[in-house]
Amino acid sequence: SDRGAQYCSHEFQRVLRGYGMRSSMSRKGNCWDNAPTESLWGHLKVGRLHGRKFATLRQAMDEVVAWMTFYNYRRLHSSLGYLSPMQYEQRWHAAQHKNAA
Repeated sequence: SDRGAQYCSHEFQRVLRGYGMRSSMSRKGNCWDNAPTESLWGHLKVGRLHGRKFATLRQAMDEVVAWMTFYNYRRLHSSLGYLSPMQYEQRWHAAQHKNAA
């Protein structure tokens, strides 16, 4: 996330640790660190959630999971050579395995 006061606060950090989580923030004064994450959430909001109302939390969660599945497994990314993130990662792992052999 960004370095907003609410995210940097001792209380918020304590709650994260209580859940066994670690915060991930951009470097101080570097707004570009968070750009890929903001882009991801922006695509989700505009592509699947904007203007929609869900009857239940479960319906909203199912919609987010369906979109994330599409985004990671089927949506082609120009920055990844028109592969899905999963295809790109699988190719990267295969190349690492080949290089190690």
